Amino acid sequence: MPVHTLPASEALTQLDRFDTIIDARTEDEHALDHVPGALNWPTLNNAERITIGTMYKQVNAFEAKKRGAALSARNIAAHIERDVIDKPRDWKPLVYCWRGGNRSGALATILGAIGFHVTLIEGGYKAWRAALVESLPGLAARLHYRVVCGPTGSGKTRLLQSLAAQGAQVLDLEALANHRSSVLGHIPGVPQPSQKRFDSLIWDALRHFDPARPVYVESESKKVGNVRVPDALIDAMRESPCIDLRLSDEERVALLLEDYDFFVQDSAHFCQRLQALTELRGKAVVEDWITQVQTGQTPAVVLDLLKLHYDPTYAQSISRNFKQYAQAHPCVLRDRSKISLDKAAASLMASEAAAAPASLAG
Repeated sequence: MPVHTLPASEALTQLDRFDTIIDARTEDEHALDHVPGALNWPTLNNAERITIGTMYKQVNAFEAKKRGAALSARNIAAHIERDVIDKPRDWKPLVYCWRGGNRSGALATILGAIGFHVTLIEGGYKAWRAALVESLPGLAARLHYRVVCGPTGSGKTRLLQSLAAQGAQVLDLEALANHRSSVLGHIPGVPQPSQKRFDSLIWDALRHFDPARPVYVESESKKVGNVRVPDALIDAMRESPCIDLRLSDEERVALLLEDYDFFVQDSAHFCQRLQALTELRGKAVVEDWITQVQTGQTPAVVLDLLKLHYDPTYAQSISRNFKQYAQAHPCVLRDRSKISLDKAAASLMASEAAAAPASLAG
């Protein structure tokens, strides 16, 4: 059957009509970013792509194409043997590579020759990425947000998890970024996604939300670790109604010791991360914190960090950046327990449901 092409802008809205999305690029290209849900079927793997690229430069294009064709044919055959033999006649794959050229074209041609309904993304991943970036502002603007505010350790992420468990729409930017959004927010052994991947994850989450229902999100800054929240989304968040989450200092310290248990278990790593605060808090203060950690006084250091560093910084940032914070809906937790968080989530959702008819009428 003939291979069809689909402009990237149309592919954005039609992903769900395909049975399988196939990324014909290398493993490294796929890991950097890919169309949501895409499976990686490299036409050339990492090493082979380097080999063929070197041949193009050092020998000539003709010899490189011959060698590339042989490698591609082998790899495509392996994909068919492994993943295609059991597919029914009406299987509909969507295929792409970097520019929608040789690598995806070769795979699509063979799948089409078998008799499958194959579609290529016109312009490949490069066009897809441009279309996604262009669509993000519109996606962000069509939704309405409820921004969960509160000082460090107040349980914002846990509240989002309780809301999600009860069926609320939740955008957890820290989970998407693999980072807890602070100087000490790096999660050991867990790399952050690339900026392109982060954008794709956000796009994929936004497209699945119902515009008629609120989206709960944490009061993040523009950057979550090394990745940046898209401008249109952060702007929309900063214009939105806020929830002011509060928890006692004692409970905040206990919560942080639970959530950052890796620092408790690895005091040397904690001390190393504290060094990053030397410029802001001074050498003497940081050295004192390190000494306390080394002598088993980590809870006292955590409380100091909250009072001297996190709370003042957060208070300034939240009042400056979130325009409706002064009118925030208060949400005071009795403690950090799941019961308290679940009750708070249920109360917020009930309040939202009660207000919905008035909002729709307005």
